[in-house]
Amino acid sequence: MATYQYRCARDGIIEVGHPIGTAPATAVCPTCAADLPRAFTALMLGFASRPLMAAIDRAEATSCEPAVVSAPPPRPAHRRTPMAPPNPALRRLPRP
Repeated sequence: MATYQYRCARDGIIEVGHPIGTAPATAVCPTCAADLPRAFTALMLGFASRPLMAAIDRAEATSCEPAVVSAPPPRPAHRRTPMAPPNPALRRLPRP
């Protein structure tokens, strides 16, 4: 079953469940008995993978409430690889 949305001028959006592909173009409002036209909306992305949903949520959160940075990130510890003993044969090679 899929959830379809119909728009009522008085009551707003009404959600109705129908089997996929069998939703009528109009429905009857349960409160005011008016004919409701079907509202076409974006696909439900709730069934996407977890990393994709997390990325969508992060993008949506930054659109209205950007993250504020109060300080630069901490500097990583300086790691120096041990130097090999100098080889006299390699002294003539160009250095980067």
